[in-house]
Amino acid sequence: MSDATAIAVFDLGKTNSKLFVFAADGAIVGESRTRPVWRDEGGLRVLDDAHLLGWIKQSLAEAVERHHVGRVMFSGHGCTFALTEGEGLAFPILDYEQEPPAGIAARIDAAIPDFSETFSPRLPLGFNYGRHILWLEDRDPDLLERSDAVLPYPQFFSWVFSGRKVSEVSYLGCHSHLWAPLKKDFSSLVDQKGLRGKMPDLVRAGAALGIYRPDGSSREVVVHNGVHDSNSALYYYRSLGFDDFTLVSTGTWVIIFNSACPLDALDRDRDMLANVTVDGQPTATIRFMGGREYDIASGGWTQGVSVEAVESVIRKGIFALPSFAPGGPMPGHEGHFVGPQAQGEERAAAAMLYVALMTDLSLDLIRSTNTIVIDGGLVKTGLYAGVLAAFRPGQTVLTSANAEGSAYGAAALVFDNIGQSPFTNECQPASAASITGLEAYRSAWRALAEGEKTHTHRKEAAQ
Repeated sequence: MSDATAIAVFDLGKTNSKLFVFAADGAIVGESRTRPVWRDEGGLRVLDDAHLLGWIKQSLAEAVERHHVGRVMFSGHGCTFALTEGEGLAFPILDYEQEPPAGIAARIDAAIPDFSETFSPRLPLGFNYGRHILWLEDRDPDLLERSDAVLPYPQFFSWVFSGRKVSEVSYLGCHSHLWAPLKKDFSSLVDQKGLRGKMPDLVRAGAALGIYRPDGSSREVVVHNGVHDSNSALYYYRSLGFDDFTLVSTGTWVIIFNSACPLDALDRDRDMLANVTVDGQPTATIRFMGGREYDIASGGWTQGVSVEAVESVIRKGIFALPSFAPGGPMPGHEGHFVGPQAQGEERAAAAMLYVALMTDLSLDLIRSTNTIVIDGGLVKTGLYAGVLAAFRPGQTVLTSANAEGSAYGAAALVFDNIGQSPFTNECQPASAASITGLEAYRSAWRALAEGEKTHTHRKEAAQ
């Protein structure tokens, strides 16, 4: 098979799943999108995997015929796993946004390893997917025994198309409770539950696993081992030559990586953790559900936000305060607005300021003083990067021209596997936004947010 064939990258997000077809020169020559379906089964929300796989197979077959695709790669959102049994699933793939009942949570949380071992903070819902594995075991004690493999989400798709079950370190090391980054080995929870034999061999992201032939096609497609989406974005910028930098990867989540931050600076109570790169290196990370929070706080606003609307919000003293979604560096209280009631574009402006301020706070917590690269969906909102640049005058703030870093990183891993590197650095500096009253607004927001955090801690201590 020629290495000049195109690459199909499926970037599988929680809300939107996308196909990008990369030509041999790195240009995107085709794309397609769908929304994954999450359905109810037995009192749980699970993925309609047949629906998603049907779209993937059809889209891949069309890309093979139209663009001569010869390789396929999967980049997947975090917090998700598949328990397999033979040629199928032992249990449907869980939606990570559901909390175990309180009684079960008390039992399973007692088994979770210490932060000093896994650098995975104890998070709600299924944000630590080892916790959801324990939940399923509590519901059905025979389930893990019946299962023959625990597959990270991208590896589920790699397996379906290649027939080979493998693991991958960037996904295992993503706050799962299943990986011990300093030991570069599975955590004590894996051995405690007798799961080591159900963890397939580790294979590097981008490595070739096998061959898939679409139905009715004479063409063969090489299947490459998948990758965690935000770690894929990190790999992309490193492949362009970035070294000492902070990546702000945005989408449903805002995930911030700063390899210059020491691991002992991580605060487990503020959603700080060590991610693991595709090459197995722990990297200081902080995150919050910024894209989701913007959608909620803005009331679903989908248009642009003007400087005039932002200045009006600042002048009126309208503040959005954390948190509008679970997790993040300001846990323990519910997102809300203070000041005059905001509607329409003003509400969206307050939401945009909120996400920028949460990003700014996170950058301080993760000790970011180096170059900042912003990637992903929030780049398209217009003022976000400029406001962040205004908040961080001592740092260079760059925005990515493609806004699809996880897909580009997945393609870069495949290109690297076949000895090619077609991508070039197209990042552009973000000019600091000139907005009257912005710095004073930032100080006032910090005081309000930190005041609520202190109040919450006092309330918890009293209980």
